[in-house]
Amino acid sequence: MYRQGDVLIVPVAVEALPRGIDALPRQPRDGRGRLVLALGEVTGHAHAVVGPGTLVRESDPFGVSYLHLPDGGRVVHEEHAGIPLPKGWYRVVRQREYVPGAVRVVAD
Repeated sequence: MYRQGDVLIVPVAVEALPRGIDALPRQPRDGRGRLVLALGEVTGHAHAVVGPGTLVRESDPFGVSYLHLPDGGRVVHEEHAGIPLPKGWYRVVRQREYVPGAVRVVAD
């Protein structure tokens, strides 16, 4: 497993991928060509992946994202050290927090 700030990245075997993953919407790259895993609402910084690959995301606000890196990649962020990722599939989960009466994704 890999963690960078409030983002958890877990390797997933191809056999363990959910059915219908091909139907999930592909996320576009940002203006810098990165796949953004989480955008900081407060700072504007981003946890992002550079390198060839695909990011798909479930539509639920607490839904999981799946990252496919056919050649490997690198997770980058303006305030954290980069993390190299080997080729493969990954489940990307945003950290959540409880506030009275609700659960929300952690704001960065």
